[in-house]
Amino acid sequence: MARTIADLMAETLRAAGVQRIYGVAGDSLNGFTDSLRRMKEIDWVHMRHEEAGAFAAGAEAHLTGQLAVCAGSCGPGNMHLINGLFDCYRSRVPVLAIAAHIPSNEIGGHYFQETHPEQLFAECSHYVETISNPEQMPRVLDKAIRVAVAERGVSVVVIPGDVALQTTAAKAAKWLAPKPPVVRPSDSELDALAALLNDGEKITLMCGAGCAGAHDAVVELARVLNAPMVHSLRGKEHVEYDNPFDVGMTGLIGFASGYAAMKECDTLLLLGTDFPYRQFYPDHAKVAQVDIRAESLGNRCRLDIGVVGDVGDTIAALLPRLKPKTERAFLDAALAHYKKARADLDKLAENKPGSGKIHPQYVARLLSELADDDAVFTCDVGTQSVWAARYLKMNGKRRLIGSFNHASMANAMPQAIGAQASHKGRQVISMSGDGGFAMMMGDFISLSQLGLPVKVIVLNNGTLGFVELEMKASGFVDTAVDLKNPDFAAMATAMGIKGIRVEDPQKLEGALKEALAHKGPALVDVVSARQELVMPPKATLDQAYHFGLFTLKAVMDGRATELVDLARTNLRI
Repeated sequence: MARTIADLMAETLRAAGVQRIYGVAGDSLNGFTDSLRRMKEIDWVHMRHEEAGAFAAGAEAHLTGQLAVCAGSCGPGNMHLINGLFDCYRSRVPVLAIAAHIPSNEIGGHYFQETHPEQLFAECSHYVETISNPEQMPRVLDKAIRVAVAERGVSVVVIPGDVALQTTAAKAAKWLAPKPPVVRPSDSELDALAALLNDGEKITLMCGAGCAGAHDAVVELARVLNAPMVHSLRGKEHVEYDNPFDVGMTGLIGFASGYAAMKECDTLLLLGTDFPYRQFYPDHAKVAQVDIRAESLGNRCRLDIGVVGDVGDTIAALLPRLKPKTERAFLDAALAHYKKARADLDKLAENKPGSGKIHPQYVARLLSELADDDAVFTCDVGTQSVWAARYLKMNGKRRLIGSFNHASMANAMPQAIGAQASHKGRQVISMSGDGGFAMMMGDFISLSQLGLPVKVIVLNNGTLGFVELEMKASGFVDTAVDLKNPDFAAMATAMGIKGIRVEDPQKLEGALKEALAHKGPALVDVVSARQELVMPPKATLDQAYHFGLFTLKAVMDGRATELVDLARTNLRI
């Protein structure tokens, strides 16, 4: 049988170390999927929706740091990839998408299912190109792989189905995976950065995902500077653990202690973070930033110094230039503040005997206590991200994945599929909201079909919780957020997946233990308190005014009983 362009694509991906491709089969992909079938060395992970496939590929890339691949057929098939690819693009993980296209001789004629993929994918990719003839394919696919890996981002290869079936004598190129380079600022820049830090008296470190692999170096820097360390949500898994300088998160879902440590410093050092919320930056401090991407420097606030460098490499070159600080007053005050903030949050995660409500904080705390030491957690956006950020304990082996930059609903369960498919022996737990879970519920059955033992914990509070809170905080009466949910556990059972429904807080721990011990996939439907408030690290007068306005409107709208439930839920009465 003559070798086809589709065969060459499969061989090239194999040479690049690709082990699986997430997608939904379709006519324009038939040549490619048949090549994979015959080669038998790359698994086709059969999803129910292409968006879920893109999220799954992103999770695999997040965990492994290696190229992951997803695919969609022409028109609607590959269009469905876009939301998941946007998440990969904004999370900076290496993903290649194969976007099959309509027959090449029909392009431009408003053919059945015709779209313009190069235009559609341009905004969510670092490289996108259409293959129009066989000779073009090896260069385009090789470049797409190199760009995705080098940029830690998204590449898209568009190929008409008929072009994929044309013959070729070309051989797959040998893949030479680049080693991470040593990237550090020049000596003069390091001297200037050291001078700024040596002059500072109240220094705070703000750490993001760019601190991955640099935990010990960052902690040593904090020790030399006697600096409290604040982290972003994406920085949590990399710096929070084994860290005597950690004072929690800042941001809309952060801690009061993290907020204060940034606002009250006289010198702020940003390490591997493009933290977006400008209102949380200090007003009068000197600010320095270290980032591997030059375009991130000064992106959020005015800088006194900005240097390009890998966080670990830069700290290694910077430490000999620093004068160790002896004054600890600012650090000790920040640590004391964090201790109190942590204690206050932990009180909200307790289960009082006789309580009839399951509070989401308690669910997250139990999951953290019961999960394996190397568990992979995925969490939906909204309130699930809040509880994950505040109650899941990282230890250097656990991982936490979410749609933390793109903030898409319905990410957790599809990401759990990618995490489990690429890490068969690890415990994978999806912390799903009822709205997010229902939005992409079709791929729940993929857990059974693919034999993936993902544990899905659905926080069933009957509302789009974070949206409802945003409305109330802005003075609006919550509208169009109610969710009329099924019995998710019964639904899981009907699909051949272990389902457990919990309405009594006294039975929650046993239910979670049972689900986590189950050999196959399992779902726990946790019927939880709806009216749980998520307080920001610092409440403003404007927020208080608008929340008061909401309560007045709610009374006028005949919903006073809901306000009583709101008070009872949050005062634990």
